[in-house]
Amino acid sequence: MKYSVADVLALYELPFSELIYQAQTVHRQHFPGHTMQLSTLMNIKVGGCPEDCHYCPQAQRYHTGVKAEKLMDVEEVRKQACAAKEAGATRFCMGAAWRELKDRDLPAITQLVEEVNALGLESCVTLGMLTDTQAQALKEAGLDYYNHNVDTSPEYYQEIITTRTYDDRLQTLQRVREAGIKVCSGGIIGMGESREDRAGMLVTLANLTPQPESVPINHLVPVPGTPLENTESLDPFEFVRTIAIARIMFPKARVRLSAGRTAMSDELQSLCFLAGANSIFYGEKLLTTSNPEIERDQLLLKRLGIAVIS
Repeated sequence: MKYSVADVLALYELPFSELIYQAQTVHRQHFPGHTMQLSTLMNIKVGGCPEDCHYCPQAQRYHTGVKAEKLMDVEEVRKQACAAKEAGATRFCMGAAWRELKDRDLPAITQLVEEVNALGLESCVTLGMLTDTQAQALKEAGLDYYNHNVDTSPEYYQEIITTRTYDDRLQTLQRVREAGIKVCSGGIIGMGESREDRAGMLVTLANLTPQPESVPINHLVPVPGTPLENTESLDPFEFVRTIAIARIMFPKARVRLSAGRTAMSDELQSLCFLAGANSIFYGEKLLTTSNPEIERDQLLLKRLGIAVIS
């Protein structure tokens, strides 16, 4: 079905228990059992990005203490991917702080994809904008997923980013899809946007044909030195509602509880799982921000009776 913002706002207005019930009903239809996919995200090229994404500590124009580094070598990435697999991850994501992928870096990236695939892990990269030729090369290397978030609604986007347009993001997603790569795309919640903006972001993605197979929902991490460092905290129940609505709107997708988990209590994370989040990023870091320790995640999943898929 095609969604409107009004449709999504009606879901937000449901009593909390009813919304969770609807999300759980959809979730159990498409993901039987109480399971969680573990993913690891590695920053393979840190800092120095020319963009002005107001939430990002890797933007070179902000004073966050993040220093620009070169693209990591293949052996180090392979070592980290092996460690991720041993810790239980089945998906390995690699992120580079670039506005767009340069052709000179493409051979190194395709080699990294091949190395990750050889370990039996799902491969995912997030490298900024792509050309058609680059997308096809990534497909030929065996890339499973390409992550490119829309971040927020079309209306609020210019409040967060001015160096890249919303259409740029949608065009990249289209190139990924046309190359035959699965799409991973979501947004960031808690950047000062309205509920209408949260609905607009979800509508944009849900009305893509086909829908993204992976939908990460990030909670803003207000990093000192970025324009959003003093952003007012979001009501936790609003965040859980957004997870639940994503589950309803993307019934077959992995809804990924992504950035911001370090600041979440076990109880809040559990509500997100109850609302339909069925993948988490696993490991000490999420790009440049901290992530819950592996032992804490393992204990929480055990306490909840959630099995890790292998």
